[in-house]
Amino acid sequence: MTLTHRHIEVFRALMTAGSVTKAAQLLFTSQPTVSRELARVEQVLGFSLFDRERGRLRPTLAALTLFDEIKRVYEGLERVASTAASLRTFKNGQLSIASLPAFAHSLLPGACRRFHTHHPEIAVSIASQESPFLEECLTAQRYDLGLTENGAPPAGTTLVPLLEVDEVCVLPDGHRLLKKSVIDLSDFVDENFISLSATDPYRLQLDEDFLRLGIPRRMVAEAPSAVSVCSLVRQGLGVAIVNPLTALDFEGRNLHIRPLSVSYPFSVSIIRPKHRPGNPLVDAFIAMLREEAEHAGHMLKKIKPKRSRKIVAKESAR
Repeated sequence: MTLTHRHIEVFRALMTAGSVTKAAQLLFTSQPTVSRELARVEQVLGFSLFDRERGRLRPTLAALTLFDEIKRVYEGLERVASTAASLRTFKNGQLSIASLPAFAHSLLPGACRRFHTHHPEIAVSIASQESPFLEECLTAQRYDLGLTENGAPPAGTTLVPLLEVDEVCVLPDGHRLLKKSVIDLSDFVDENFISLSATDPYRLQLDEDFLRLGIPRRMVAEAPSAVSVCSLVRQGLGVAIVNPLTALDFEGRNLHIRPLSVSYPFSVSIIRPKHRPGNPLVDAFIAMLREEAEHAGHMLKKIKPKRSRKIVAKESAR
């Protein structure tokens, strides 16, 4: 005898229901049938799955371990069913997009609103991925479109620049630097500072410049994303330097934006897979992305000063 799907079904019902009676109800069968099937499962496996105590079943450690594996299998089946249901629901069309979290919070919501105005019957699916998982998904041709801040296309894709802007300073309500229209690096002397994670290339570039210029800061917190950093600034923990798209999303909610006197370029690029079946909706969505990027650029021009020098930050994935 070998383990069959029926055996697994009976075992899962017993683990879920906690008794033979309730398992039989779940399976629309009789208690003797469930008991016989359980005996066969244990015979096939060669070990006991339950201890019998006063008519109740108590799972053994082996049963708990096996159940963990079975739950993973059923979760996979449920994802397949969910995907099939989604395909039925969105039979009029669907567009799948992979993006860094920063763009899922900033550019994409506005672009989706614009797109929905013209294509209300089309569903947009957004997957937020950090690098290098984003690049791996795009290389695997899993999505119709991608948004990244890297300057080079992943393998099997093409890259088109969308927007280039500069990193900005974000300040909480009541901060002394709000009286300045432009923030210089020297203004951060002894300021409570909130940074991105220690491995972020923008963080590394900033740390290098502050160290080279001999400007001490009080590092009070670090966070993995610009969204997290802005949330900490909004609580008054300190000041920070982040990408301007995320800053714009937070502006006016106990957070204020000031341009820097030096430039740390922040670029956004569109990634298109080369080998994925063509989706006629992609060009239409890109047009909406360009409109949203133009709007963001217009908003940022209002705070853009003349630069005294330019510092080129390394590419980052946040």
